[in-house]
Amino acid sequence: MCRNLRDIKSPIIIGHRGYRAEYPENTLASFSAAMSAGADMIELDVTLSRDRKVVVIHDDTLNRTTSGFGPVHQATLQTLKRLDAGSWFDPRFAGESLPTLEEVLILTEGKILINVEIKSSAWESGFPEDAIERQIVDLIIRHDLLNSTLVSSFHAGFLENIGKLPVHPEIAFITDRNAPQNTLDVCERLGVFSWHPHYKSLEQQHIEKAHARGILIFPYTVNPVEEMLMLVNMGVDGVITDDPGAAISCLFANRGTPAYISPKD
Repeated sequence: MCRNLRDIKSPIIIGHRGYRAEYPENTLASFSAAMSAGADMIELDVTLSRDRKVVVIHDDTLNRTTSGFGPVHQATLQTLKRLDAGSWFDPRFAGESLPTLEEVLILTEGKILINVEIKSSAWESGFPEDAIERQIVDLIIRHDLLNSTLVSSFHAGFLENIGKLPVHPEIAFITDRNAPQNTLDVCERLGVFSWHPHYKSLEQQHIEKAHARGILIFPYTVNPVEEMLMLVNMGVDGVITDDPGAAISCLFANRGTPAYISPKD
C-alpha cells in the first residue's frame, strides 16, 4: 500500500466509501475490508452532527444507511452512535455504527492513503473557528497524516478555505457529468493535487491537459471492468471504485504489474 501521496504509482485503486460492493458503506468494516483487499486509498464522506462533530456518512439524511431518520445535522453524535449502520446492507453487519473521522484516522494509522470528501451541505459562510474544514485539517495534523490524506469536495469554497490555512493537506476538486469547460482553470487556481471527474464525462484531451498542468485524475465511480481498462489505458492516475478487490484483480495480474500491459518480448 502507498502511504504518501507523493509516492503514487499509477494506476492506484481507491475504495469508494471503503468496500461498498460487499460491505456497508462508510463504516469501519468497509474501510478495513478495503485495506485488507489491498486498495491504495479509501474514499469517505463527512459532514457535521448537531453538536458539530465530524461524522462519516454520505447522505444528508439518516434514512438510507442507518436505523435512524431525518437530517444528519439535527442529531447529536451521541444519538448517531446509537444507530445501526450495518443491518440495512446485511444482517451480519448488525450493530455497525457510524464512525467519526477521527475513528477512521485511528483505524488506518497511516497504513493507507485517505480521501476525505466534504459534503456540500456542510458549507458555512464566514469560515467559523469550528468550520468542518478547519476541524478536518486539525485532525489530520494531530494524527500526523498530512502526507497521506487528500481532502476533496464538489464545493470549491471548502478547498479555497483550506488553502488559506498555514499548514494543510493536499486538496482535490470533484465534478459531476456536466463539468464546466473551465474546470481545469478552476483546479489550477485552487492549487489542487487531483481532479475527480465522473468517469463518463472524461475524454482523452482532459487527461492530457490535466497532466500538462501537473494535476492527477481519479475518476469515479468506475465499476465495470471494461471501463476500468479503458480509463487506465487512456492514462488516468487511478480509479475510484465500489469494488477495490475486483479492480485489483482486473488491473493487476500481480500487484505492481498492470495486467493491461503486455510483457515485452
